[in-house]
Amino acid sequence: MARSFIGLNSWHWSLTAVYYHRFCRSSQCDDKQYNLAESKDINTAQARTGNLPVSIRNAVIPVAGLGTRLLPATKSQPKEMLPVGKRPIVQYIVEELNLCGIERILFVTGRGKTSIEDHFDDDPDLIRNLRETGKEDLLEELQYERIGINYLYTRQRRQRGLGDAVLCAESFAGTEPFVVALGDSIIGRHRPSDIVRRLIDAFETHDAACAIAVEEVPREQVSMYGVVKPESDTDVFVISDLVEKPAPAEAPSNWAIAGRYVFAPGLFDAIKQTGFDHRGEIQLTDAIRRMLSDGRRIVGVRLPPTEKRYDIGNFESYFETFVEFALTDPVYGEKLRQHVRELLGENS
Repeated sequence: MARSFIGLNSWHWSLTAVYYHRFCRSSQCDDKQYNLAESKDINTAQARTGNLPVSIRNAVIPVAGLGTRLLPATKSQPKEMLPVGKRPIVQYIVEELNLCGIERILFVTGRGKTSIEDHFDDDPDLIRNLRETGKEDLLEELQYERIGINYLYTRQRRQRGLGDAVLCAESFAGTEPFVVALGDSIIGRHRPSDIVRRLIDAFETHDAACAIAVEEVPREQVSMYGVVKPESDTDVFVISDLVEKPAPAEAPSNWAIAGRYVFAPGLFDAIKQTGFDHRGEIQLTDAIRRMLSDGRRIVGVRLPPTEKRYDIGNFESYFETFVEFALTDPVYGEKLRQHVRELLGENS
């Protein structure tokens, strides 16, 4: 088993001991063997604070999308590896999952996504160079030493929608519930969110087949998201319906799906029974609706206004996210804010 070292110090944590595996499955995903036996004795509970749930340890991060709305920036690098402040987007998501007790992460990748594997892999030459040149401060940013995470990878061979991408994780999840965290959404304003912990709590408390994070969006923007129909006006509620990208007049609410889910393994059967849409894709939202029609309980968990979701799907949202993270950087933020004030003064 190879070891991979990266630093997750952006939100003031010290993290260590990352374990790296490759994983693939058959059908529309690459078929390779994997072995998680070496990871079973890893105990990371002492590396975390608070009463975190320990019942769900597996997470899936779909990162196979082409990122066409961010071309040409994504021509030769994945959207998920674009920097936000000092870190690539996907690293914030890994930090969030680690905080909530996740120990094994499967990346569902696509063509041209190998830099994600490289980022979470060991780079002994770089580490040696930093040590030899006395750049210990940078070395601290590149190593885990207090947590254990298994990184696994499979490839979605064709772009057939989010539902198909999640189906690639069937062998990985097995008979256990699992988390899905979209690879282009950061949740948390200047610190990682514990929304995954709250989703797991709701999933278990309500004996649900699925728990979904939702955020309130302006009515005119609902056509950009999957939208749920809540049965009550509470922070955790039963979902009676959900619609993919509805017209504002037809939306059941303005509570949009926020890119974090917990699923029972029965999701995979629902995906297999879900047909392709007009674009030749299997939508995850349609598979969840199928579970609803089969009488399974689906619950929603609301994000409070203090837990902003940064949905990085186009240049406007990417620029806004980068600027906000850069302006609040503890080292460079103040100088950058002064620079922005000067620029605005020159153009006022």
